[in-house]
Amino acid sequence: MDEFLLVNFPERRQLVINEIEQGWTNIIVRLEAGTYKVALAGRQNFSPTFQSVTLRHSAPTRPVALSFHILPPSAIGPGAS
Repeated sequence: MDEFLLVNFPERRQLVINEIEQGWTNIIVRLEAGTYKVALAGRQNFSPTFQSVTLRHSAPTRPVALSFHILPPSAIGPGAS
């Protein structure tokens, strides 16, 4: 059964779902029902590092929503790329 996920982030960023790049932030992604580990690709300037989510009983008009937040420059260690 199709499930729907929306990952909110202030920038357009590719999603990493179960360690595979697929989908983009701020756009609804269609996945099968199940549990997923969700992170963002690119520069590691966000928090949390990843989130786990179980998709069940969502709909295109009612996706499961996750949010990642940009860290202030003082919170980003050297070498974060």
